[in-house]
Amino acid sequence: MNNINSDQKGIAVLIEKPGSISLNELEIDELADEDLMIDVEFSGISTGTERLLFEGRMPNFPGMGYPLVPGYESVGKVIATGSEVATKIGESVFVPGAQCFGKVRGLFGGACSKIVVPDSRVTKLKKPSCPEDTLLALAATAHHVFSAESKDSAPDLIVGHGALGRLLARISLIKGLNPIVIEKSSHRRSGNFDYEVCKPEEVDGKKFSCVVDASGDISQLDFFVSLMAKRGELVLAGFYDQKISFAFVPTFMKEINFRVSAQWQPEDLRVVSQWYLEEILSLDNLITHQLSAEGARHAYETAFNNPSCLKMILDWKEFH
Repeated sequence: MNNINSDQKGIAVLIEKPGSISLNELEIDELADEDLMIDVEFSGISTGTERLLFEGRMPNFPGMGYPLVPGYESVGKVIATGSEVATKIGESVFVPGAQCFGKVRGLFGGACSKIVVPDSRVTKLKKPSCPEDTLLALAATAHHVFSAESKDSAPDLIVGHGALGRLLARISLIKGLNPIVIEKSSHRRSGNFDYEVCKPEEVDGKKFSCVVDASGDISQLDFFVSLMAKRGELVLAGFYDQKISFAFVPTFMKEINFRVSAQWQPEDLRVVSQWYLEEILSLDNLITHQLSAEGARHAYETAFNNPSCLKMILDWKEFH
């Protein structure tokens, strides 16, 4: 094992209970032979699952409980390795979270200055890490909508123009599709894009064969159905804390097919990582805010409540 001078502690974002978030020094698990120790340089904040965790609205879910360390979008540098890994000290990697805090839950465990994870869990980067690298998990989530199990899906309408909706649109273009994106917020409609972005009311009267919801607003379900062609597919790509209900008759008349696009799989991450490295998929212009991890509380409040914030990134470098 390649050891470093370390007290096996890291500074982590800790949600102690709903509504309570702070930075805390936590003990980090010892390295096993198949593990890596990583100095996290940047991590992302999810405005979907992490907001539900912070507000105490997360439905019962495996690994759920408090206190917990959030975060599943981390990048950093390997600073120590176990004896049975191929990854080398100094390499930059993407990590979709960690469980290395003893009795403190790691759901998802990436918002910490230092983490220990199995080597099999990381994705190597071919350059020093940068904030955009944290978006690989979100890109994999978007790609999962087009996964092998649903290879015939061809979204022609995307609901929501946040970071996930934009990645869905970019991947659609890579696949030769030409979707329309609808968005309520004027903040998120502004800009120049390679696809059409408009208000929801501007697509009234049009019919779509595949609608993908990236807004997380399940209250719009009947509106989505009203836009769909007969035997169309409605894909729910958000994470929802409420029971899903819909008007049966119009759904019945159109014979709508519902599908939930769940957590991305390793193949999704492999594909988008390759596209990213080959500059086929751009992750530019999705990060709107970046703060030092020292200001984590303010960062989370901004990410959850500022409509102009597409993606908030925490910078951990000052803790190394």
